[in-house]
Amino acid sequence: VVVNEYTALTVSALWRGAMVVSSSIAGMPLNTMREWGATRARVDSWLDNPGKVVGYRPFSWKQTSILHLLLGGDSFQRHLYNGAGMISGLEPVGPSAVQVYWDDDRPGGKRFEVSLLRDGRTVRETYDASTMTQIMGPTLDGLRGLSVVGQARTSLGGAIAADHASASTFRNGPMIGGIATPIDDLDDGDADKVQAIIDDKIGGTENAGRIVVLERKFDLKPWSMTLKDAQFLESRQFSIQEIARWLGVHPVFLMDPGAVSTWGTGVEILQRGLGRFTLPQYTDPFQEAMSELLPNKSWAQFDFRALERGSPTDEVALLIQQIDGGL
Repeated sequence: VVVNEYTALTVSALWRGAMVVSSSIAGMPLNTMREWGATRARVDSWLDNPGKVVGYRPFSWKQTSILHLLLGGDSFQRHLYNGAGMISGLEPVGPSAVQVYWDDDRPGGKRFEVSLLRDGRTVRETYDASTMTQIMGPTLDGLRGLSVVGQARTSLGGAIAADHASASTFRNGPMIGGIATPIDDLDDGDADKVQAIIDDKIGGTENAGRIVVLERKFDLKPWSMTLKDAQFLESRQFSIQEIARWLGVHPVFLMDPGAVSTWGTGVEILQRGLGRFTLPQYTDPFQEAMSELLPNKSWAQFDFRALERGSPTDEVALLIQQIDGGL
């Protein structure tokens, strides 16, 4: 089974998990912070809409960049400059289009060979740390990051194969109602005639409840295949749990009907856990990489307050306690 970023996303559990991670991060503001003495405050910068020059809106730019990091192991950002030679934005480049090599003669010690589609033809361009930023996932060699698709290839391949097998099984015939075997021998062409008679007298809503009389004797054997056999429920259920482990996302977020019910306050706890144990492995490398592109005493910071916020009841109660306490 071919496993890559596109085929892996045909697995519903991986799609949902990738959307949970990427959309949660994309929905958080990526602020530029600056420090004046003991004062820290948010300031405006090109990072407020880094992909505007190439047609990305802030949400799409962040989601695409996180999906590259999640599925491809790296997020490559090509630098975009204004007329004054200053960075004015970033363009995400798919990890599969980039080859990374050690090169001590280049800034950052790496050389990026990029294959891009320009005016309908593929061109090869060379970048380094001065013109492209590499945001790596977990790495063993410092050259490329490890991707979920690459490391979970066996698990994802099994899930994709199960989906293909299920679709092929249904396509090849288990949806038939039964098999009619003639008691007597049929002449050439009689089988097709009998098939047409049976379809005409049994098929369609107008024949519902009708008594059918046939001119020959047939042995009718109902054909049945259980949903359990046809859809491989156990293996597909297990694939949801496997993908949840790979992504670090609770099965509840993957719409797993077999997951332990956590509706109510449990959802709030899971949401906070997502923001504390899963999302930082993607947001922290981004913050560090973006901070290196900002002027001195400025840094990039995702605003997690929306994920950390408690319920309105808890917030109102806390405000009342603060006011009663003299704050």
